[in-house]
Amino acid sequence: MPGVAKTATEIARVAARVFGAHLGDGRPSGRKILRAPLIGERLAAYYPKTMAALDPLFTAPDETRRKVKLERLKRRGKGPPKKGEGKRAGSK
Repeated sequence: MPGVAKTATEIARVAARVFGAHLGDGRPSGRKILRAPLIGERLAAYYPKTMAALDPLFTAPDETRRKVKLERLKRRGKGPPKKGEGKRAGSK
């Protein structure tokens, strides 16, 4: 019969194909990690949504504080430079 396997390696190869196993040579292949279920959605669901995402009128106090400080620095001329006017702009 042509469909009958003759050697142990052929039997192992056919069994691996039937049962979805992997015939390796003992070296790490990464299949264990790839076969693991993905956990991204569960991980994202663990953390609560931010207030900004829930309420469009909400402003974070840290963001407000940062903007006020930046405004104060800009009035004194100590704010960040405009694009292309940095410390190394003249050397190019």
